[in-house]
Amino acid sequence: MLIDSRWVEASDGATLPVQDPATGETLDTVPRATEQDIRQALQAARTGAQRMRALPAHERAAILLRAAASMEAEGEELARLLARENGKPIRQTREEVSAAVRIFRGFAEESRRLFGRSMSLDMVPGMERHFAFTLRQPVGVVAAIVPFNYPVELYAHKGAAALAAGNAVILKPPSDCPLALLRIAGYLEEAGLPRAAHQVITGPGATVGEALAAAPEVQLISLTGSAAAGVRIATLAAQSLKKVHLELGGNDATIVCADADLDKAAEAVVLGRLARGNGQICCAVKRVLVASEVYDEFTDLLAARTGSLKLGNPLEEDTDVGPLINEQAARRVEEDIQEAARQGATIRAGGSRSGCFVAPTVLTAVPPHARLLREESFGPVAPVVSFGTLERAVAMANDSPYGLQAAVFTHDLSTALDVAHRLEVGGVIVNWSSAVRVENLPFGGLKMSGHGRESIHDTLLEMTEQKTVLLYEALSVFRGS
Repeated sequence: MLIDSRWVEASDGATLPVQDPATGETLDTVPRATEQDIRQALQAARTGAQRMRALPAHERAAILLRAAASMEAEGEELARLLARENGKPIRQTREEVSAAVRIFRGFAEESRRLFGRSMSLDMVPGMERHFAFTLRQPVGVVAAIVPFNYPVELYAHKGAAALAAGNAVILKPPSDCPLALLRIAGYLEEAGLPRAAHQVITGPGATVGEALAAAPEVQLISLTGSAAAGVRIATLAAQSLKKVHLELGGNDATIVCADADLDKAAEAVVLGRLARGNGQICCAVKRVLVASEVYDEFTDLLAARTGSLKLGNPLEEDTDVGPLINEQAARRVEEDIQEAARQGATIRAGGSRSGCFVAPTVLTAVPPHARLLREESFGPVAPVVSFGTLERAVAMANDSPYGLQAAVFTHDLSTALDVAHRLEVGGVIVNWSSAVRVENLPFGGLKMSGHGRESIHDTLLEMTEQKTVLLYEALSVFRGS
């Protein structure tokens, strides 16, 4: 672990194994942090925050740019390491590392654009002689809790943003795949961060994440994870009234209208659910709602495309779908599939599991009360149901405790805009998959999908405080009353 700019073991010597989900091989071990380790990191972060606060923006930018250059130079090695510990196909982990490099560089630029505002007060009677301006200042210590599905990219959205804003960071990496993030932490140290500006604590979320959420030394906690984890973290954070940024689960609906390009819609569902992140994406296509007039044609197309996907070793260049993060996760998805089948759904493609691998699966005629439609299933499975009217489709999409993203396929611009306005989600994609995230667009959800928005332009505002400075009787230009 990285505590106070030193690489250390757990205080009691305990470790956790990191396994390759494709082979079961133990890749490495990492420390299992104790309460003592967490306390040391928190104490160090307080002094690290003071050093970061004193670091000029141009120096923060230079550090992030140097770290990005190291990530880019070691990109292939990072991508292979991530594929082995995470299970995503190598082509996708390369894309993830490249995205993280772009995000680091984007935040380096934005760190030099944290502008305040200046305001004359002559619009208020009796305040004509006064002048005010605002500052953007770091919140202090930011705790970043990163999930397993896109750890490098999502860490960039949190850690690089926090450092760009002048904060100290405590990173809690995912227990199943922390190795690439530990490598990146090394790049940041080499890039010249002040002492204790960046801590990395490895261990179970119940130990590390909850301790960070409850710690008064932390001023903001940013979590990407499940809704249950978000509720727990927010409850603990409320004890010290720290800022909380939550990007949680989704049950993202895709609406395929009768006038849609069905081949394109089927391709988008495959790439946005079955062959991307092994189905483990919060904004992936979770429910496919298809107009009854084209339902049979669409499901035939989708089943055919799904059947051609290659399930296998994530290090092989032609693999489309790799293993889920662990066997427990694969068993949960298998149970969702089997439950839907018992309730009357038809398995049109896939449906089987072997170890951590779940074959890409398409189910039709899924009953509305099936868990696949009511809750978030994290794996390569696409349930497809039909609808009669567009009003019914929107109602079905909104009938969920989640509200992250959604998609609609139609050639009619008015229909697309109308549906986009009516869907209760944080983002709507027209004529492509809901599994789209662009680093300069605000990303986040409604309802149990969390709150706050992440992007190169938005996150720095979340991770700073706005301070107003009023200069009393600074002006003589106005006569006053």
